[in-house]
Amino acid sequence: VQLQACGGGLVQAGGSLRLSCAASVRTFSSSIMGWFRQAPGKQRAFVAAISWSGERTYYVNSVKGRFTISRDNAKNMVYLQMDNLEPGDTAVYYCVADPSSGVYNPTTYRYWGQGTQVTVSS
Repeated sequence: VQLQACGGGLVQAGGSLRLSCAASVRTFSSSIMGWFRQAPGKQRAFVAAISWSGERTYYVNSVKGRFTISRDNAKNMVYLQMDNLEPGDTAVYYCVADPSSGVYNPTTYRYWGQGTQVTVSS
């Protein structure tokens, strides 16, 4: 297993959750890391990504100002801090790594974690 995501759960609207993703060294090495999500009946959608150095971050507009992606290269970990959660954030969240080109297209990512469920109640 190369990516292990955890931290999902049930939270009320306005609450917070922190997702964590543990990556194997091979997966993590020099890789852009990111998060996608898939709501029921919908396609997987880009949420956030971060460069190897952490200097560049990317977010879908709907989570800007509420979600923060970060990484700890010493621990091979990537995090997604989710604040002010909304019912529309309800989805299975997937940790991803190593896109072949760009960061927004799910088909370019070589590695996917198993997903963690986030449910936001109104």
